[in-house]
Amino acid sequence: MKNLMQLTAVTMATVTLSLCAAEQPSVMCEAYKKLWNPEINARLDRGIEQNRKADALCNLSGVKAGTEVKVEQLDHSFGFGSNIFNFDQLGSAELNQKYKEVFGTLFNAATIPFYWKTFEPTPGKPRYLVAEQDSADFWNGKKEPWKEFHWRRPSPEKIIEFCEQKGIAMHGHPLIWGNTGWNHPKWVSKDQDKVDEMERLFEKRIREICGYYKDRIPSWDIVNESVDPIPGKKRYGVMPGDYTFKCFKLAEQEFPASVKMNINDSWRSVYPPFIRGLMDRGAKIDVVGLQMHIFSTKSCLDIAAGKRVFPNSTSWMPLDVIGYLKELDTFKRPIHISEITIPAPGDSAEAYAIQAEMTRNMYRLWFSWPSVYRITWWNAVDDCGASGEPTKSGIFTRKMEPKPAFHALNKLINDEWKTCMTVKAGQDGAVRFRGFRGKYRLTYTDVSGVKKETLFDLR
Repeated sequence: MKNLMQLTAVTMATVTLSLCAAEQPSVMCEAYKKLWNPEINARLDRGIEQNRKADALCNLSGVKAGTEVKVEQLDHSFGFGSNIFNFDQLGSAELNQKYKEVFGTLFNAATIPFYWKTFEPTPGKPRYLVAEQDSADFWNGKKEPWKEFHWRRPSPEKIIEFCEQKGIAMHGHPLIWGNTGWNHPKWVSKDQDKVDEMERLFEKRIREICGYYKDRIPSWDIVNESVDPIPGKKRYGVMPGDYTFKCFKLAEQEFPASVKMNINDSWRSVYPPFIRGLMDRGAKIDVVGLQMHIFSTKSCLDIAAGKRVFPNSTSWMPLDVIGYLKELDTFKRPIHISEITIPAPGDSAEAYAIQAEMTRNMYRLWFSWPSVYRITWWNAVDDCGASGEPTKSGIFTRKMEPKPAFHALNKLINDEWKTCMTVKAGQDGAVRFRGFRGKYRLTYTDVSGVKKETLFDLR
């Protein structure tokens, strides 16, 4: 299949890195294996079969009964994504090309950065369009690219064009984020007596971005991480009152109705009631985002040891995650597993195998859940995260060598979860099969001996 052929340049690596974790003995302890026991795995298998497949019927004209028809799935209706923050920033044409090849082969969705601090470093001059400082040549000459103000924050236009050309589903992140250190430009005052001015600037930013892009980017995180973890204690200090609700209402006015408006946060007990309060007042929340990050080696090793820990306030035990998804399902909205970090707890073969096994198990769980429609890996390449994020959280090394976690994902997405078979046409050219939802190509020979192809969507 074309997409697997395109992976050739990406998957060339050393023997150690190219071993698929699924083909190696488990490195996890018995306590972890008991959590991911045969009963849980059978439940996930049932969910995948019931929720991700459909029965197909395609009537082909001019085909006699018994004709062999080759069935090839070309893509997924489910979203397998990553942030695309390192576009043209990896330091060489070879590495940049390998990075781009991952989109359209492994990943069919991309989260595009719109962090205010780097999107509009000078007031009134947002970085919509590409400048010299966004070129590959600029980044190829930087020995310490992380010291540049716009590292991991490329200008969006050429990314959008790239995604449009390759048919990659785009997600904007974020319109508003209350983190005054990471997100607010230096020229936005954080003084208590200037909070009205901050609210005015919020409104200006929303109106400008909504007006500029309209429905070109069909999905956005309207407000990012705005839940106060402790009720009554502000998460970020000085912020406009009720800003989450106000931003959703304004974005609803400014965006076309077709744009999907997301809320995005990690799990906390206060998150569901916060969402309910917004929806009850009329906020247009189309998608509920759930982040799941492991930011420390210790947390990763604890999870691998079967311990019930809560990195970033979220348990990774399978029954706990199922409980989170059940509670979010009460909103009757699609769920985006919007930011995930699963690091390798070190640089050894065992550490890579731990990352791969955790990745395989969690993706199977998320993919099995009916309301989950997209999963987004946060940093696809090692040593390309923000300060404080683990350096070994990629599915590729910094040199774009695929790690076992990549092979585990690729085996799921492009093998186990992709339908390819040969069936025989029935009476009147009826072709029936059960397959994963997505786009298909049927290849066959008609009654006159002419080889033909038919494309169709199984949604």
